[in-house]
Order: sequence, then structure tokens, then C-alpha cells
Amino acid sequence: MRTQRHERRTAVIAAAAAALTLGTAGVAQATPPTGEVSGTILAEWDAFGKHYVHRLVYLGADSATGWHYHDGTLYARVVQGRLHHFDSDCEEDVPGPRDYYGAGQFILEPSGPGHVHIGMNKGQEQVILDVLYALPIGAPLSQDAPAPGCTLP
Repeated sequence: MRTQRHERRTAVIAAAAAALTLGTAGVAQATPPTGEVSGTILAEWDAFGKHYVHRLVYLGADSATGWHYHDGTLYARVVQGRLHHFDSDCEEDVPGPRDYYGAGQFILEPSGPGHVHIGMNKGQEQVILDVLYALPIGAPLSQDAPAPGCTLP
């Protein structure tokens, strides 16, 4: 009796593992950064129920952040270079006549998986961003996301 239960339990576990493996085979994978992408945290603190992180983000020549979103609002200023910024429709969300954010321009990234985006440096000059993250306490700086299925220019 005990052996039959053990064999059934083993069979159920094996079937569940196989179903999970087959069921996730077609799931889109997150897109990793390309080129040189790094950051330096300058300060972080908790206040008013949020975790704040002040960080410099660096994108080397011909690099990209990978598709991602943030669990909190992100405020950024371009310190150097030209940042191309695309939303999930693969359209650049840059205001004005340019197709990039240049030095001195500000970027606001709303929170949540409905605001998937990617940042790219299409040039040879390093892009430097001065960023303030306003996140829920315990949240990571960003969440990887699969490419939304559109084609980047």
C-alpha cells in the first residue's frame, strides 16, 4: 500500500515537472543589456514609504539597457551623450524635433509592467544619466522584460 502511494506521488511529481517544462518552453525571455552598461550608486535612503536611489548610469558606445520596467517612478537627466529611448510600441518617446534625449534633458519613466522601455546609445560618445529611483521598499532597481514584439528602428 505504502509503495503504491509512493509510486503514484513520484509519477504525479514527474508529470507536473514535465508539464511545467513544456508549458514554459514558449515563454519569451528577457532581453539582456548589450555593450557596456553600468551604474554607480551615489546615495540611497528610505522616506515616506519609498526607497530612493540616486545613481549614475553609463551606456558605452553602441549599447542598450535591454527591455525593462521599474516598480516605481524614475526621474533622469542626461548629463552627457544622446539617449534614444523607446516604449513598448518601439516608437521613440522623445519630445520635440529630435529623436534622442540630449545633455540637460529630463526623462520621466512611469512605474509598472505597462511601461516597458529600452534605452540605447547609438553613438560613440558615452551616455551618462543622473537618475533618481523612487521605488517601493524592497523593490529592485529594474525588472527585466521580454522584447514587446515590435521592430526597433
